[in-house]
Amino acid sequence: MSSIKLRLLRAVFTHFGHCGTASRLRWGRALGWLAPRLLKSRAHVVRTNLRLCFPEHSEDEREAWLRRHFRLLAQSVVDRGLLWFGSVEDITAAIDIRGLEHLERLLAAKRPILMLAPHFIALDAAATRLTEFLERAATLYTPQSDPDVDRIVRDGRARFNDVRLLSRRDGVRGLIRQLRQGVPIYYLPDMDFGRQGAIFVPFFGIPAATIPATAQIARAWDAAVVPIVSRLDEASGRYSVDVLAPLDDFPGDDDPQQATRRINELLEQWVRSDPAQYYWVHRRFKTRPQQSDKKFY
Repeated sequence: MSSIKLRLLRAVFTHFGHCGTASRLRWGRALGWLAPRLLKSRAHVVRTNLRLCFPEHSEDEREAWLRRHFRLLAQSVVDRGLLWFGSVEDITAAIDIRGLEHLERLLAAKRPILMLAPHFIALDAAATRLTEFLERAATLYTPQSDPDVDRIVRDGRARFNDVRLLSRRDGVRGLIRQLRQGVPIYYLPDMDFGRQGAIFVPFFGIPAATIPATAQIARAWDAAVVPIVSRLDEASGRYSVDVLAPLDDFPGDDDPQQATRRINELLEQWVRSDPAQYYWVHRRFKTRPQQSDKKFY
């Protein structure tokens, strides 16, 4: 049964990878319309996150963001077929990337690189395009609960060049081993992994459990922190990836709390420019400070 399911999943994503842009967009729109109606618990999470982070906006505005968010999210899932099974030419044509010169300069200088990639909808498209460019790269990976899905995801994300998927159980130690070998790290700084190792730093004014590894690694290994900001245009199906200049003097004299707060403030700016693009289906405020008994979800 497992092999049948694996073949079926591969067939579906291979179809998405080889069909035209117009067809992928139709699938994305259809699934985006269905998703909030079928995934009611996730719609509740998105609605709650938007209400907490944007109380100054009307409910109608937030509901419009929610609907667009699910359309973008569904399109990004459909487009995994393109990223994992499509031709290199089609992938390159679908993803506009700017700022690779920042990485080129750091690689030439043999500087450790931490690519700071917040959870935007286009996260996987950005990673695929960067692994096409980089000879080596590494990132933390949380195994999927379904082994068939896990196999497809792992194979897809490691499709180009030398991509090292590190178990999240290895945590920062695994990242450090790769940095010492000169491997650029694709690091996602903004998930709630519980209380262990986290500090509470405001995100849209709400204390959020945040791993301070960005500042710790940058200080300990003199790593350049290079933000990666990505977007998906639902009308054209095209992705844009901006590789920004390395953060100036980071973490500088800031302690981990202050430096992590600086990261969250930058992330807020990027999110505010187009709120629907952020990965709101994640329960970002699930873990609460010990002195707080308030739960949001």
